Parts: sequence; structure tokens; C-alpha cells
Amino acid sequence: MQRVAVVDYGGSNLRSVAKALETVAEGAHEVVVTAQPDVLLSADRVVFPGQGAIGDCMRGLQKNDLLPALRECLHTRPFFGICLGLQSLMASSDEDGGTAGIGAYAGQVRRFRSDAGPGPDGNPRKIPHMGWNDVTWLRDHPIIHGVASGTRFYFVHSYYVVPDDPALALGRTDYIDPFVSALAFGSVFATQFHPEKSAAVGLRLLKNFLAWNGH
Repeated sequence: MQRVAVVDYGGSNLRSVAKALETVAEGAHEVVVTAQPDVLLSADRVVFPGQGAIGDCMRGLQKNDLLPALRECLHTRPFFGICLGLQSLMASSDEDGGTAGIGAYAGQVRRFRSDAGPGPDGNPRKIPHMGWNDVTWLRDHPIIHGVASGTRFYFVHSYYVVPDDPALALGRTDYIDPFVSALAFGSVFATQFHPEKSAAVGLRLLKNFLAWNGH
């Protein structure tokens, strides 16, 4: 039986991610929530979920000495980053007065503009971006099989990633400005939206992840 490790850096939402994974695993995978580097390194797959501020996230990772293990897992096994788990992969974030990320990819995390004005429906475009929105796939990937381009997923965020290499982008969404809502490179797949809150389509992504060999 394969083991799926859900990274616990002291943040919230871990239980709902673990429950969603257990639902789609159907007993074929062991799902563990862990803050231990050795457990991460012994897992077959890693899921890095996140809610909250990036400063707290990075401090939690450092406190538990998780950064070296996370960096190794990014290159050696299927890895799924969710929301803050995507943002933290960048080199730095504008949040919390400027915060260094894990640095897996060159790029910034930026805040939505506050001067955007109303949306096409006349309603104000508030920050955070919260609710359902379309994701347009920019290329194919095994994890999105069976999920059409333009499918709606659930978002909750005030910041978004701007990778230096545009080829990293897998999905794009429009809110105030177009932004990268999914990223994929090598054995890494990461989303700004929350698959565990996105009903059947989100569970489909998680199920595809459990079947993916990382290539």
C-alpha cells in the first residue's frame, strides 16, 4: 500500500484535505498528516496544503526542519501543492512585508490590485478572491484528464504566483487580472484553488494524482 503524506506546518485545513484524499483512495493508499521530515521522505506521494499567511507557513516549516525534506520530495516523487502550498514554492512573496519562499521556482507572489473597480456584472471585485471561478488549461497533463478546460473550482486567496518561466503555467484564471491558477513541472503539480473544496471535479484531480507516476 502506498503512503500519501500531508504536510503539517501548523496551519489549518489539513483534516479536510486528508479526508478528501481518503475518499478517493478507497483504501488503496494510506494517508498520514505529518510534521516529521523522515515520514515525508518515506512517503510515496506528498501533498502540501495551505491556508493563512506565508510568513507563518515558512516559520512552521523551519521550526520542524521540514524544508530540506520538502525540497527533496519536490524532485523525487509525485507532489501536489494547494493554495499556499503553491505560493510557497516561489522564491519570494510580497506578503508579510516580503517573505522568502522555498525557492523551488524563480518568481514572485503578488497581491491583487485594489484599484480594479467593478467586474463585468457591476459588482465590486473584492479581495480576497473568494468563490468559484473558471480554470483554463494551457496544456495537457495526466492529473487534469477527465476535467474539461473552463471547469470551475473554489478559490480563497489575496495573492497569486507570477513565475519567471511562463512554461510552468498549466492553468489560468481571470480575476481582476489573469493569473496562474495551476502550475506543473516534473513531478510537481500545484493549484491556487482548493480541490478539496471543489466538489466532484476537485476529487477527480486528487484521484488522478494518486494514479500519477510523476512523469
